[in-house]
Amino acid sequence: MNNNTLHYKIACEADEFQQIYALNYQTFVEEIPQHEENDTCMLVDKFHDENTYVVAKADEEVVGMIAVRSKRPFSLDQKLDNLDEYLPDQAVPCEVRLLSVKEEYRSTRVFYQLCDRLVSYCLEQGFTMALISGTVRQLKLYKRIGFLPFAELVGEEEARFQPMYLTRESFENSTKAFQRLMIRKTGARTTRSFLPGPVSIHPTVEAAFKRDATSHRSSSFLREMEVVRKSLRDMTGANHVQVAVGTGTLANDIVAAQLKRIPGKGLILSNGEFGSRLMDHGKRFDLSYHTLEKEWNDHITIEEIETVLQCDPGIKWLWTVHCETSTGYLYKIIEILSLCQKYDVELCIDACSSVGTVPVDFNNVFLATSVSGKGLGSYPGLALIFHREIINPSPSIPRYLDVGMYASNGSVPYTHSSNLLAALKEAFQLIDYDGTMKISKHVRRMLADGGFQILGGKDYSPGVITLALNREQCSRQFGDACKSRGILLSYESEYLIKRNWVQVALMGEHNEREVLNAMTMIIGVHNSMIGTKVVK
Repeated sequence: MNNNTLHYKIACEADEFQQIYALNYQTFVEEIPQHEENDTCMLVDKFHDENTYVVAKADEEVVGMIAVRSKRPFSLDQKLDNLDEYLPDQAVPCEVRLLSVKEEYRSTRVFYQLCDRLVSYCLEQGFTMALISGTVRQLKLYKRIGFLPFAELVGEEEARFQPMYLTRESFENSTKAFQRLMIRKTGARTTRSFLPGPVSIHPTVEAAFKRDATSHRSSSFLREMEVVRKSLRDMTGANHVQVAVGTGTLANDIVAAQLKRIPGKGLILSNGEFGSRLMDHGKRFDLSYHTLEKEWNDHITIEEIETVLQCDPGIKWLWTVHCETSTGYLYKIIEILSLCQKYDVELCIDACSSVGTVPVDFNNVFLATSVSGKGLGSYPGLALIFHREIINPSPSIPRYLDVGMYASNGSVPYTHSSNLLAALKEAFQLIDYDGTMKISKHVRRMLADGGFQILGGKDYSPGVITLALNREQCSRQFGDACKSRGILLSYESEYLIKRNWVQVALMGEHNEREVLNAMTMIIGVHNSMIGTKVVK
């Protein structure tokens, strides 16, 4: 049993509720004789419809749970005639009930993690006090967390309970671990970034970046550059790759400068912001090209592309994004490449958001671009240009945009950054396509179950999840509300604001449990905003 494989969430699926009923029966009928036996071996709590359940899951098995509700009367109201007289003035109470952890998990950190998740929810909802009927068997545990007893014992002789309450102050004064938890959940909250850039950085990548800088002319730097370039070639299947100091915009300008040298026309595909930017690159370089442009998020089919190529044999190159970051749409590059080979057209790809996020194969791609941030999980600042053929310098291209200059100088024709290169080298060790896909599936399912409308499906990028908010909600207000809770979403770009969209980007370093906890908070923000007046 490995507690690190568990994840914690707010129960929302039918199967989870069935397991909650079974766990409820095992604990409060078979173990603590609080209810009568029945033939179904299921126990549905009398407040089930009002409960919010925090559950611990090992894969699909619910191994622990705790419930919270805020609607009066509480179960303690029925056991104590004067409950409010025991509570501090101005209290905003909730009731915590049905703590249950399967026996084999009781010596692990499951209870702590359930409380971690519960604290997140309670603070988010604005509660100032949590009440419990603590079984006398676990009083030591409850007191260690910070619960304070009040009133006399309640319940039948064989199932006695101690009324207890937990305030913020008593919680802070409990164990150091829980005190750190409270600090993290309130003022000194740890920020969790779901931006497409800059992305969350793993500590080993950060440590590599902080090493003392070295000269870009030193033998050690040149050796490290060769190691990085080889890793990039192995990862992508590209024949050649160059590394420049710059952004994806620079990388695409370098591609446009090469396309300027190819006789004939081109074709640029666009169904989002970054396809439109490729068109702008082409316009600024005075390239001759057609466009196949559709509404944002509308699919561009292989048949539509082939129709354009058939109609104009003068088209000699095709330029497209791989992942349209503004929506998460993934173009079918393998099929597009096959089509280009059929019509003797060179394929160029903007893969800034896909390299490191999904597997790619650039072996037969004329030119492709990416960056050190985003899917590769390092700091922004390095532009990557992949090319199939050897490219020589051209005096007609500005020096900084001439990929041939980089190729003939080992990718170091000009000043370079040893810090960015060292960080990128370290980040290669952390790329996990399967892990990203697994987290993405969980996130999509949670957000869909939480009431969000999500663009696309399983054929979209696992690294970019776009949420289309309802008209009565405002994406800026939603993003601001999440930011105030320490969750950074992508929502401030003008093209997202215009469409009332927000995005969850799963690029860089992400811990699955922390991601799923954050998604629960996002759902809570969403639910709290439903029906509120939109202020623009």
